[in-house]
Amino acid sequence: MTITRRQLLQQGGAAALLAGIGQHALAQGNAPFETARFITGFAAGGTSDTLCRRVAVKMQPDYGKAVVVENRTGAGGQIAVSYVKGQPADGATILQTPTSILTIYPHIYKKLPYDPLVDLTPVTIACQFDFGFAVGPAVPASVKSVPEFLAWAKANPAGANFGSPAAGSTPHFIGALLGKNVGVDLKHAAYRGTQPAMLDLLGGNVSSVSGPIGDITQHLASGKVRILGVSGAKRNRFAPDVPTFEEQGIKNATHSEWFAFLLPAKASPDVVARANAATRAALAQKDVIDGLATFGLEAMSSTPAELTELLKKD
Repeated sequence: MTITRRQLLQQGGAAALLAGIGQHALAQGNAPFETARFITGFAAGGTSDTLCRRVAVKMQPDYGKAVVVENRTGAGGQIAVSYVKGQPADGATILQTPTSILTIYPHIYKKLPYDPLVDLTPVTIACQFDFGFAVGPAVPASVKSVPEFLAWAKANPAGANFGSPAAGSTPHFIGALLGKNVGVDLKHAAYRGTQPAMLDLLGGNVSSVSGPIGDITQHLASGKVRILGVSGAKRNRFAPDVPTFEEQGIKNATHSEWFAFLLPAKASPDVVARANAATRAALAQKDVIDGLATFGLEAMSSTPAELTELLKKD
């Protein structure tokens, strides 16, 4: 493995040069699509949807006269991948997906409607993020750490549950691992994205949620949500006062994840290069970087070859 996530982040300076080229230069010699589409498998308002929308607006009008976002939710993101798999590989339809759909699902589902290494063509990594574990009104205010929540869950089995954005996703595994650490059977509820899970958390219908940190921090102002821990190897800069799982004595639950853009299989090198240049230029824009940061996302980019290598390794 010749490239790490840290190195990808460091390439942000190089990617910024793309922004100076301008979208018109990137599209030179290629007529813009009447309509280009980003397909995400998760609900509107979440981190995946936000990433797509912030990048999409920067790709108008040179890549596409209109660049729209379609939320094809269901089956933990599989519906979106399956849909893109069947689209023309002309660059007009771009998939945005988190890593778990491509790297974990092949190992936990007996049958998938796609092969991530055969049916998709990598374009660029888009961002990296950590996960948070949060509780809501269903959990007493006296519970202020993950170990305290697990002890409470053990004593209150009716409330021993958590929501995540999808069955088989990294947040699902994190929640399961937290319970395993102390022998608590945390019942899992899968949602069509983290935002629907957060709405149930706010309503007291689920005790806790495991999800991308940015999907949680945007609800802190309500005063009903408390983040008990984060999944990164170090404290997250978007929630610096929240200790990591490892700081709280929880082992084997340290995880970060990335989002990426991909095309259908058999996209030509020219099509891939055009999509790569346009998405990387968008990701290098300061307002995009700052906007993603408000959702706990660290913007980054890569070449198609680097993403292919990372995908295979992960």
